[in-house]
Amino acid sequence: MEDDGALSKPGAVLACAAMASFYVGILYAPTLILRLPPPSSHTNFLIRRFVCAGVSSVVSVVVSSLLLPIKSGQVWHLLGVYGIRIDHIWQAVVFPLALTALMYAGSLTFMSLLLMNSLREDVNCSGGFSFDFFKSISMEAVSSLRSIACSVKHWRNYVVAPVTEELVFRACMIPLLLCAGFQINTIIFLCPIFFSLAHLNHLMDVYNKQQNNWTRAFMIIGLQLGYTVVFGSYASFLFIRTGHFLAPVVAHMFCNIMGLPVLVSPGKGIISVAFIAGVLGFLWLLFPITNSGLYNDRTDNCSCWQGYCSGN
Repeated sequence: MEDDGALSKPGAVLACAAMASFYVGILYAPTLILRLPPPSSHTNFLIRRFVCAGVSSVVSVVVSSLLLPIKSGQVWHLLGVYGIRIDHIWQAVVFPLALTALMYAGSLTFMSLLLMNSLREDVNCSGGFSFDFFKSISMEAVSSLRSIACSVKHWRNYVVAPVTEELVFRACMIPLLLCAGFQINTIIFLCPIFFSLAHLNHLMDVYNKQQNNWTRAFMIIGLQLGYTVVFGSYASFLFIRTGHFLAPVVAHMFCNIMGLPVLVSPGKGIISVAFIAGVLGFLWLLFPITNSGLYNDRTDNCSCWQGYCSGN
């Protein structure tokens, strides 16, 4: 990208704030602006929000493309700026997924212990390994996958939200902030602020669920905002280091599936040990496994935002 017409820092911040506001605001457009009747079911409500999130994502892509100092006709270069690429796909999926899984070492250990306990109970009851046990486990896994595939709520949590949020809050915002001259470290902590504020729309829902208790509602929302800031920083780090849109998307999907990491469990110290070991492994591999050379054929004059994928 060229220096001519470069964004100012205030302009980039205002653009990002507008995108974040629009992403949240359009979710309420059907009832407040379009005056559509309330949805007939929760499924229709979520589908309506899918459409709104899609519209918000498209608008953010168009607006950011107009603000970025890229010459007309450079469509493929623009896609590279957004990290939308077909090269190094398996690296962008496997490496960030493995890195993120380290933070859930305690959770994965806990799940493994539950599975082993079930297997042990089956062995004790049947006097040996039972084919029916593995059959039931397989059937439960297939049933769970079928349930996820047919659940609109799961589609929202595991597909629509990760893809649209990463597209708006990482792929569109980060190039704008980089082109405005913000340092990478600043962006890693600035971008998640927009991401976390976009989740404030859950406040009233939490307030109603907590029986109109503002103290509990603010405590829950505060915990959620803290978590989104931490994850937003990590996702921004992945996007900047790899220059690949898929990297933060797969991490986002995995975190949504796993929920909050399991830190401790009564009577099972191995879970705490696994969690600590996972955190140490995560910190040890954080920079090596996100090295830009693993995700780009070259880091000088590369296809993303003019060398920013080098992480310098």
